[in-house]
This record gives sequence, structure tokens and C-alpha cells, in this order.
Amino acid sequence: MIRDIFMPALSSTMTEGKIVSWVKSPGEKVSKGETVLVVESDKADMDVESFYDGYLAVILVEAGQEAPVGEAIAYIAETEAEIELAKAQGKTAAVAPSKPVETPEITPPPVSIPVAAVKDNGRLVASPRAKKLAKELKVDLKTLVGSGPHGRITAEDVEKATGKVSTAPAPVITPPQPVSVPVAAPKAPIPTSAPVGRTVPLTTLQKAVAQNMSVSLQVPTFQVGYTITTDPLDQLYQQLKSKGVTMTALLAKAVANTLAKHPIVNASYSDAGIQYHGAINVAVAVAMPDGGLITPVLRSANQMDIYSLSRSWKDLVDRARSKQLQPEEYNSGTFTISNLGMFGVDRFTAILPPNQGAILAVGASRPQIVVNKDGLFGVQKQMTVNLTSDHRVIYGADAASFLQDLAKLIETEVQSLTM
Repeated sequence: MIRDIFMPALSSTMTEGKIVSWVKSPGEKVSKGETVLVVESDKADMDVESFYDGYLAVILVEAGQEAPVGEAIAYIAETEAEIELAKAQGKTAAVAPSKPVETPEITPPPVSIPVAAVKDNGRLVASPRAKKLAKELKVDLKTLVGSGPHGRITAEDVEKATGKVSTAPAPVITPPQPVSVPVAAPKAPIPTSAPVGRTVPLTTLQKAVAQNMSVSLQVPTFQVGYTITTDPLDQLYQQLKSKGVTMTALLAKAVANTLAKHPIVNASYSDAGIQYHGAINVAVAVAMPDGGLITPVLRSANQMDIYSLSRSWKDLVDRARSKQLQPEEYNSGTFTISNLGMFGVDRFTAILPPNQGAILAVGASRPQIVVNKDGLFGVQKQMTVNLTSDHRVIYGADAASFLQDLAKLIETEVQSLTM
């Protein structure tokens, strides 16, 4: 039997994929669950595994080329004797694109290669990082229950099984930015030159960003700004940075704890009504060196201690820049933080991501002359934040109340972030 390998749908926004590399060569034996190729989706490079035992007979789409989701990109022959038949089929048959797979995000399409975490004939499915971590920590994946989409076992599941997620101080992690600016991510390199006079095709990531932003601009949004004094936050950062705590983690934790008091700001619009998310997953925008941006997600950020949150953030950023994130690590956010403070930007308006209710734009923290309650002049460090909200879900009073509580936490209750 000869089976088609189709271009998989690795996310709900993916319409085509680019083949980064073929791990197997024509004629090589392929085992079920074994990685056959690497596909560049809209935001990550994903290993794609075989759904069958057999032989990779013919490659129809070479590395470096793109194909629409659902289009046949190779043939798998069940036996060696069928390889020549598959080759002949590849030469004579016109490869027509199949109907795109319309499935929820990272749900495996009905094709020859699974791309999502499902259990198939008793086979446990885990993320590549979870498999590697389980091997290092000697954890039997069969004993775990996956918390990822459709039961996929994640690295966090493995860590929890060994008790590695703790509140103890982490090894020193170099903070990404000076204390004066609470930053979202290490500063992305800025190109020193551009191909002036040329038209450069968009990367897969840039195409996805453009498509998402076009969809987002159709949502009725409004903005509410707020000025927050950051001196207490800066002082706490100075105390904890030697223990590996990053400013991004502190800011994300403050937002997550405030969202716990304002579930409507953590909600989103759907055709069925307002969806109140069961978890507080804070996404933070990160600029990619080759253009575009990605939003790694700190899942259940309000439930994690500040040390674990900092370690998770560093790991997410490192893997985001090497395009090794799994889909659930960048598309599961329920609220987003976008920070341009590292560029000295005072304030800006962020565009609402799809399927979220709000995004917080964070400006630079700078010394300002202020008048205290006694009428005396003083100097305080302040930053301006601007919340963009979906008006179908969130109203002005909701946004204002959220920002008021966020400011109160940062200005007077910041020590609670370490508890």
C-alpha cells in the first residue's frame, strides 16, 4: 500500500508550510512515530512524525520549498517492493492539493503524519522537549497525564512529576535589561542595513503576523492609559536579580495576579458568547531577529512562584529565537504584554491579538517630578501603560478598575509577588 504524506496544519492560522529539512531520505525505512521531516509553520519549526511503518519512497516537495496545507508532499510505501511503484506514481500523477484540513489548532489532520499530541493505538505522545527531559530525569512517560492540548505531555508535566518546579532560588540568570526599564524580552538586534531598492518576500512568520493583525483590526477596541510609580518594583528587582529573577517575570506576575481579580479582562469574545478562560496565561511579545514577532506564553502565571516564572521565561525566549517552541507555548495566551520601554518609548498603543480580550502596552520607566499629598515636590520613577481592550467583552470601567489594581499592586503591594 502506498500512502500520501500531506503538508500538516500545525496551527489554526497556517495555510501553507515550508519544509525546512527532510530527516529521512528516499528509500530509508520509517517507523511509526519517527520524525520524517521538519516543517516551518507560522511561528516555529516543528518535527513531523510518521503515522505508519514503511519506507519513504518519493519526496514531492523538496527542502526549502512551500506547499499548501493538505497537499501531498511525499509517498510512503508499505514494503520495499512498492518503492518503484511509488516512484512511478510520483512521476506520472499530477499532485493535486487536497482540501485544507479545517481542524482546531494543533489538532492532527487526517493525514499520514500526526502533528498533534494524541494517543494512537496506545502510543503516548509528548512534546520533543518533554521526551528529552523525561529521559534526563528518568521519568516514565506512561505514568503521566498530559496537560497539553488533547492530552499531550508537556515539559511542565515532567517537571511536576519530579518535583523540580520549586520555590527555591534559581541559578543566576543575567537580567535582560537595566532596572530602570521593565522589559518584555532581551533587546532584539536591529539590522544595520536593509536591501534598499529590492522587494523581499515575507517570511512565514511575517505572513502570519500580517494576517493576524488584519483580522485584529476588525475588532472594535478602545484604549485606557495609566501612569504607575515603579520605585517599589525597581527596588524589589534589585533584591532578587542575583537569584535569577527577571523584570519581565515580575511584570508578568503582577499582571497575572491582577487578572485573577478581574476575570473579565482575561476573557475573550466568541460566537457563542464571552469565554471566561480557566487559566491565566500571560503572553509576552518578543521581536525575532529575522523579522516578525512571537508571543511566548507563561501559562498559569498567577500560580507559579517568581523563581520558576523567571526560569520559564528565559527558556521560552531562548527556544523562541531558535524556533523550537511548541504551538501551545505561543498560541495559548489569554492576555498579552507588549513592551517597547527598552527603546525609550514613553507610550504606545498595541494591536489586540486574535482570540484575546486585552493587551497591555508598557512604556519606559523614567524619573518624573511629582507633587506629593503634602504639596512638596519630589522625584519618582514612573511608567505609562496603555490597555487595548475588545469592547464586545470589556467596558471602560472594567479596564480602568484593572489598571487601578495593577498600579496598587506595583506601588504598595509589590512584595506579594514573592509569596
